[in-house]
Amino acid sequence: MPELAEVEFFRKRWSAGHSAKVLTVRLHEGKKVFRGCDTGQIKRGLTGARLVGSETAAKQMLFRFSGSNWLGIHLGMSGELRVEPPDYRATTHDHFILVQKLRQLVFNDPRMFGGVLFHHGKAPPAWWTKIAPAILSPAFTVDAVEAFLRRRARAPIKAVLLMQERFPGVGNWMADEILWRAAIHPKRLAGSLSPAEVRALHRECRKVCRLALDTIAGKGRYLPANLNAHIPRSWLFWHRWEDGGLCPRTKKPLHREEVGGRTTCWSPARQKLIRNM
Repeated sequence: MPELAEVEFFRKRWSAGHSAKVLTVRLHEGKKVFRGCDTGQIKRGLTGARLVGSETAAKQMLFRFSGSNWLGIHLGMSGELRVEPPDYRATTHDHFILVQKLRQLVFNDPRMFGGVLFHHGKAPPAWWTKIAPAILSPAFTVDAVEAFLRRRARAPIKAVLLMQERFPGVGNWMADEILWRAAIHPKRLAGSLSPAEVRALHRECRKVCRLALDTIAGKGRYLPANLNAHIPRSWLFWHRWEDGGLCPRTKKPLHREEVGGRTTCWSPARQKLIRNM
């Protein structure tokens, strides 16, 4: 499942179409990616409209069009956005295409776990405004994190980090990276963390989000050619799925196990399992 930085990576691809008019909308009627949508309304609203701008929040993308039209895209497990030339011929899994004069903006999703949302109106849609404040926003404070952990006190901290209502955009690999950097065992109960550990968790959440956005999505308008090309080998990211993988810091073996319903990787030499209170 694409996470915060991967979503930004793909959003920036479509930024090539900013300010350009949509000549034609092509889509696969009846496909799961349009569940809950009126595809006729999408065609009417976007045909002839200009792509004004776009942004990301958590795992969601928002594209703003002239005429008070708003398009949301969630990539799901296998979705991606691409930019293709004007003469591009759609493939089987290209479920949604916006045709512009100089390019085609393509949403491809083989497994169709992703989705398209559409809204017409002056104000942003509720499905966008209800997304939790970003981890890099001023609203993501140590106190807010501590209060949330208290409310989820009996849940493993790994599972809590995946809760989008407080940690929007954090997915499996980012949660493992955060806990590894903070030296917190993923099985620790959320309510057992000390004030110092909560501060470390808060700090590493912000740091990993910023580093991921800079390295995966690219600084400014820079976009890496490969999604993960610029992630340093010093991150847990590169070692978490290796058989016999070693912790980049301790050089000791990593361990993998299911925690909170998700496959989790940690460094036993660095992340000690302190007895939960």
